[in-house]
Amino acid sequence: MTATDRASRTLYRTRLVVLVVAGAISVLAVLLVVGAWRNDVTIDSDKGTATAEVLSAGKLRSAVSFITPDGVTHNPALGVLYPTNLIAGQRIEVEYYKADPDVELVRVAGRDATVAIVPAGSVIVVTWLIAGPVVFWLRRKEARNA
Repeated sequence: MTATDRASRTLYRTRLVVLVVAGAISVLAVLLVVGAWRNDVTIDSDKGTATAEVLSAGKLRSAVSFITPDGVTHNPALGVLYPTNLIAGQRIEVEYYKADPDVELVRVAGRDATVAIVPAGSVIVVTWLIAGPVVFWLRRKEARNA
């Protein structure tokens, strides 16, 4: 095997790795939206509402505490779904899955999986804006070596 063949094979493998990584990132972004939609469907199948207090607020996770009609206080371990623009101490309406309180699926009332579409779509677009030119450049370089 010549040095040119080895270089060409390395470029091909690199191009394949770039395509696989970009594809995997895209699939994960789509699965994020599908998971959010699935959580919404579960909540909507047996929805309860309550007023909650925001205990802590962050961009990716916000902790809340709310009391259900049976008098039980809930503090979902994973926080509330769709937590953007919340402030600690704020009182908000939440929707939760009544059938299985241990699942602790809780979302901010009025928000749903559609808020995940833009961020996930942005990740996909940026991924392919980077991967596309890299793959094109690798393909041209591979063709020159052949």
